[in-house]
Amino acid sequence: MNIRLVDSGWDSELTDALRADASQLRIICPFIKAGALDRLLAECPKSILVITRFNLADFAEGVSDLAALRSLVRAGAHVRGIRNLHAKLYLFGDSRAIVTSANLTEAALNRNHEFGMVASDQAVISACGAYFDALWQCGGDFLTLEQIDAWEDQVTRARAAGGRPNRAAGLGDFGADVGIAKPLPAFLPASVANAPQAFVKFLGEGSNRVALTFETFEEIRRAGCHWAVAYPASRRPIGVKDDAVIFIARLTRDPNDIRVFGRAIGMSYVSGRDEASPAEIKSRPWKEKWSQYIRVHRAEFVAGTMANGVSLNELMLALGPDSFAPTKRNADRGKGNTDPRKAYRQQAAVELSSQGRSWLSERLQAAFDFHGTVPQATLDGLDWPRLPASAADSGGR
Repeated sequence: MNIRLVDSGWDSELTDALRADASQLRIICPFIKAGALDRLLAECPKSILVITRFNLADFAEGVSDLAALRSLVRAGAHVRGIRNLHAKLYLFGDSRAIVTSANLTEAALNRNHEFGMVASDQAVISACGAYFDALWQCGGDFLTLEQIDAWEDQVTRARAAGGRPNRAAGLGDFGADVGIAKPLPAFLPASVANAPQAFVKFLGEGSNRVALTFETFEEIRRAGCHWAVAYPASRRPIGVKDDAVIFIARLTRDPNDIRVFGRAIGMSYVSGRDEASPAEIKSRPWKEKWSQYIRVHRAEFVAGTMANGVSLNELMLALGPDSFAPTKRNADRGKGNTDPRKAYRQQAAVELSSQGRSWLSERLQAAFDFHGTVPQATLDGLDWPRLPASAADSGGR
């Protein structure tokens, strides 16, 4: 039997298999991201059949892309949805079958430790094809661009309203039910590895630092950072992309520091939607000067006090110029400011380097695990935005 066991290089395995046989591409994959898909579509497969998940919570979380589904349909692919799908299978005509733990995402294909097999044995290919065909018959109607547009509106509204996990059921799962009794969790943990950017967003100013004994929940209630982080009225935060990771931090004292106590997924700024309303300014008068928003969803915060958060001073001490994207760029080119402390002065936020993101992600997750997180039921008791029908417009597709 011609079977190879593989534990790395999945991106090359898929591309090589498609180059060898592009007559028909059949995919079973729960999570599909646009970047990984685009490389396969670039090989111009003649026929494409895809089975994936249509759970809108996956798209709200960012573990799968509606943009990827749109690209598939526009490329002429037939796409069907199955609830609670977990299998990953890639079939290339009658020439090759790949069974793997890897989803069609950049992280899975290039960074995660994934394991599986690549087979050109006809008996294996035939068995995999039979499995695909049986699942395909259960998949219901083909996906349309109109359906994707409607889902995108729903997902955008859910994100703009804070993306609360216990509201995920309201988004709906449009995959076919093939009788699996125990559903998978509606949401996976917020993805940091796949994010296009990562920022530390500063709350407070040098004149109003809080003590390390200050409760994180009190800061969440004061700032409303469970659904949006605020920027100065004079400075629209147009550099933040959809799905950026926003690390939420508070200026603290004794000693002076900045403590990262939360993490959320950001949405790019949309004019007309992401400014503080008169009612919001009345509720929080400081928003008159800090009236521009980056809306966030899937926010999670360390429980207890600011002392339980992660020290930005420690990050800068450990990584130096490699802490932030601007100082790392300057260090790499040998020109400009390389002092991380100067990089964030008078700034509402600072972009992290890849090293800074990894360092901070690891330590914040450890803080969540050790101290616990503010319960979602507690966050639900806070104020959440109510959007008019037109306010969730994503600003174009």
